[in-house]
Amino acid sequence: MILNLDPHFNPFPESQPIEFEAFTFSGGEPHIKIKSEIPVGTEITISHRLNSFNDFGLLLLAIDALKRMECSDLNVFIPYFPAARQDRVMIAGEPLTVKVYTDILNQQGLKKVMIYDPHSEVCSALLNNCKVVSNHTFIESVLKELPDDLLLVAPDGGALKKIHQLAFYLKKYEVLECSKSRDVATGKLSGFKVNEENLKQKPCLIVDDICDGGGTFLGLAKELKRKNAGDLYLAVSHGIFSKGVNELAGVFDKIFTTDSVKENDSDQVVQKKLGKLIL
Repeated sequence: MILNLDPHFNPFPESQPIEFEAFTFSGGEPHIKIKSEIPVGTEITISHRLNSFNDFGLLLLAIDALKRMECSDLNVFIPYFPAARQDRVMIAGEPLTVKVYTDILNQQGLKKVMIYDPHSEVCSALLNNCKVVSNHTFIESVLKELPDDLLLVAPDGGALKKIHQLAFYLKKYEVLECSKSRDVATGKLSGFKVNEENLKQKPCLIVDDICDGGGTFLGLAKELKRKNAGDLYLAVSHGIFSKGVNELAGVFDKIFTTDSVKENDSDQVVQKKLGKLIL
């Protein structure tokens, strides 16, 4: 059975849904009531898109409610893991935020925690009983809509290992390695580099886990064009798009993402449903 805390997100459509009621008290506290009858010993997966600490709180309350109904085999699916980018302390005075979330989840005694294309291996290393769901089927579905001769582009060193694993899975795509510099104090990006002098008008697909403001991809697109790239495409597992997609759409011929963070109804973005991608 599955408890989808976000009614618009159903990553396991073949599982029997659990009915519930959730609301927020006037003081700001989330609350939940499970309505379905659940046989003792039933294995349950709870899914939720975590876009706030209150979303995380509702997930924890759901876990507690199910435990009190004598449900012991509990799994959790978190498509976009919160604070996965805060996986190291760069400046004194900052928290190791991802560990705050993982420590709380580890205290719940979950049978399995599934996360989709996490930002780094730090997150999965900190989580007990963690299963990482890769972006491979997502990118495979994207490639069906694109030219056969394109290059897979790793935007920076952090994406390099995952994109080589992806290329191995796909068994045919050439990887173009790129890099950038970031000021850890200000977050400002600079120094975009493409490790190829002439791309000979080959189409390029940049693959990454997250698009927030989009600065990385805009800067890299400019450098790719300077190196004679052909059509440019962007595929990101988690489309936050905090600054919208207009500027990105002016540079990329197509932008692809999943519904891991939120619904995206922009006609400038092709959104793939995780319920059709998770094997």
